[in-house]
Amino acid sequence: MNSLWIDADMGFDDMLAIMMVNHSKRMIAGCSLVFGNAPLPQVCKNAASMAATFNWTFPIHIGAAKPLVGDLVTAGHVLGPTGLPTLGRALPDADPLPQRAAALAALVQWLENADGKAELLALGPLTNIAILCLARPDLLPQLQCITWMGGGATSGNHTASAEFNAFADPEAAAIVCASGVPFKMVDLDACRQVTVSPADLIGLQKIDTPKAALLHDLFGGYINIGISKGRESMALYDPVAAAPLIDKTTLAFQTMSIAVECAGNLTRGRTVIDASAKGTGATQLGTRANATRIREMALSTLLEAAAG
Repeated sequence: MNSLWIDADMGFDDMLAIMMVNHSKRMIAGCSLVFGNAPLPQVCKNAASMAATFNWTFPIHIGAAKPLVGDLVTAGHVLGPTGLPTLGRALPDADPLPQRAAALAALVQWLENADGKAELLALGPLTNIAILCLARPDLLPQLQCITWMGGGATSGNHTASAEFNAFADPEAAAIVCASGVPFKMVDLDACRQVTVSPADLIGLQKIDTPKAALLHDLFGGYINIGISKGRESMALYDPVAAAPLIDKTTLAFQTMSIAVECAGNLTRGRTVIDASAKGTGATQLGTRANATRIREMALSTLLEAAAG
């Protein structure tokens, strides 16, 4: 099986996606951190707490604190200052992350030893990956695929045109899309096919452990993002992108041309999809999700972690 690296901005859905991969017994070679859900120092703090709480053993490396071009944008207006809304409890404090090589150096070392069998899951802005593409294009043939939770084929969520991860660093997304590395985009439309609701908290309520209580509050805080906007549920997002790396039947993909708008005053960060211009076939868009299967994977992961 391909060596897997995860690039994340460590909100709840990033955490759950990583937990799903771990639950599947697929080995994670390493993880790089990027700004996004919160500023990078808070992302690092979240990652340290998650790693300590859930016994993550893979190395975690600190990456980009700001986009390639333009001002720093985070999801704090939705997720609050920590990037992790809860029902009251918070992740426990943990020692800072161990000092390790920065993300670029770690990614380079990983690819130099990947023997052409590397796969990357990106769950935030694509800044770290774009820097890799610019710094070491000679290593890109080692990557068999980049799967990204980002973009919106029809509309955005940060603006009318742009999904947040794309808007936060459009230049980075454009570089990665044009890199020639096989690229799978799991966009808003695909992710919104898989939802969770307050009823999904019941299983955690039945487990009497500190981890169950913590996960109940974190999961409930995440679900409340949707509830607070008058919806009955919340899209699962990052776990939907992680699912096909565990079970290929969970998400269908269609070959399309994908480009990123970097200049438009009203459309900056928009991912432009053209199903008629298939090009080299290097870019694919997630289309039909097996929502039942993905929900089962996510919820069973939470319950196992809660009981542990």
